[in-house]
Amino acid sequence: MRGPAAAGLSVLTAYLLCGPLLCAAASSQQPNDRPIIGVLAQENLPDDQFARGSSYIAASYIKFLESAGARVAPIRINRTEEEYIKMFNSINGLLLPGGDVDIQTSQFSRAARIFYNLALKANNAGDYFPIWGTCQGFQQLSVLTARRNLLTLTKTKAVALPLILTPAAQSSRLFRNFPRDVLQSLANKNITSNFHSWSLSIQNFTRNAKLKMFYRVLSTNSDGEKEFISTMEAYRYPFYAVQWHPEKSPFEWIDKPGMVHTVSAVRISFYTGSFFVSEALKSQHRFSNPAEEDKALIYNFSPVYRGLNAVFIQNYYFD
Repeated sequence: MRGPAAAGLSVLTAYLLCGPLLCAAASSQQPNDRPIIGVLAQENLPDDQFARGSSYIAASYIKFLESAGARVAPIRINRTEEEYIKMFNSINGLLLPGGDVDIQTSQFSRAARIFYNLALKANNAGDYFPIWGTCQGFQQLSVLTARRNLLTLTKTKAVALPLILTPAAQSSRLFRNFPRDVLQSLANKNITSNFHSWSLSIQNFTRNAKLKMFYRVLSTNSDGEKEFISTMEAYRYPFYAVQWHPEKSPFEWIDKPGMVHTVSAVRISFYTGSFFVSEALKSQHRFSNPAEEDKALIYNFSPVYRGLNAVFIQNYYFD
């Protein structure tokens, strides 16, 4: 098919795949080739002998984004809503990392809720702003969308699994541009690192109208007893969530089950990071001046080496 009819079909296909809000927000502006992505800090772990200040970010999340072509701005906890609004309008995306805090009462959850609501409002107005959640970040997004905690205990601590890809995965925004051999590796090899005790079961997801209408399920997994969602993306918003850890394969080196450092696992990390950074390129947010931008970047902080046998080899700590 050639000519206007073919062009019209291409536009229609793109519209159906990305949805009206996403298409409208992403298609009207030039890409931003200097993206800055915010990574949300969280309360220090109680048993962290290296802890300084009140919060931390694992350095592997910073490296995950930097290696895909983004700069990073740490987002501190215990800040005012006005400070968060200012930061939201300055950065081009948000990553909610894994960890171990209360996703309903912690300062991490409070900040995540503020940014989530700002992102909903912005995207509704055609202002593109992506969010990525990993492990705890996945769980946090599910709670924010459902407005309740629907997580259930699973036996998924320190285990590597292949993804059970759904029919929607191949046409999804997240996976559709992955090389075929990378998707095959995801589906056939034990290369996604899982380090979570809580999961969003398929049963709980299906029974909750808010979640079911908001997210498209891209993959599932099972601990042998319960099936749970392992990858999902929002239908109408650039929100993405993985229960597994793409950042661990290239950047964390603790010797324990669930850790995978194969070429396939590292490639998956690269393609997931590159995808999210490509989403951040569509955001037009800017810092008000170069001095504010410089002050906000992670380069102003030094990571603390915690040892090869630590869950996180390096952490950034914040007051």
